[in-house]
Amino acid sequence: MSDLSGLNVTDLHFAYSGEGFRVQVPRLDVSGGKALALAGPSGAGKSTLLRLFTGLLTPNAGKICLGSTQIDLLNHEQRRAFRLKHIGLVFQDFALLDYLTVIENILLPHQFRDGSADTPVRLRMQDLTERLHIDQYVNKRVSQLSQGERQRVAVARALVHEPQFVFADEPTASLDPARGRIVVDMLLEDARKRGACLVMVTHDPNLLPMFDQTVRMEDFATA
Repeated sequence: MSDLSGLNVTDLHFAYSGEGFRVQVPRLDVSGGKALALAGPSGAGKSTLLRLFTGLLTPNAGKICLGSTQIDLLNHEQRRAFRLKHIGLVFQDFALLDYLTVIENILLPHQFRDGSADTPVRLRMQDLTERLHIDQYVNKRVSQLSQGERQRVAVARALVHEPQFVFADEPTASLDPARGRIVVDMLLEDARKRGACLVMVTHDPNLLPMFDQTVRMEDFATA
């Protein structure tokens, strides 16, 4: 039975047009409050699978449910609205706006969603930036930050609105081991505390024992 607080994938098929690469997922379930690691070498299709789960790509066949919503059936605007409300995304390239400050980047999804960020959101932002050790940079433009600092801004932006689903693409890639552990611990703690569903892409085998489930891309992707 599908968990209406989690991610449920059935008979998923995807291939890029004109390329031999394919992803096939017969069945995948991640319950709310649980964390899944997508593991495998670079180029194995981890980011592609994450983009399918979040509606940034559309499968050729199959079913992707986030809670009670089958995201592959939504149109472009409906998917965007769903992501803004229910999904926290940490992109591999961070997807930050260099000309905005750290605060403005973290709160940007709220500006798109309802034009404002209320006091609880701002208090949560303060807590996240302190825990991620970027609170001293909140009024700086993102262009002034290091890669590791930018990565932590992206993590704060993904978590600040307490989404039901968090998808993180290599969120420790630009961090040293100590700061990387802080980020992973925070993502795991947040998911388990709130009953959210976490899916994280990683190539670091040392992180895998921390997750409830691990999927290796060689089980799903073929060339």
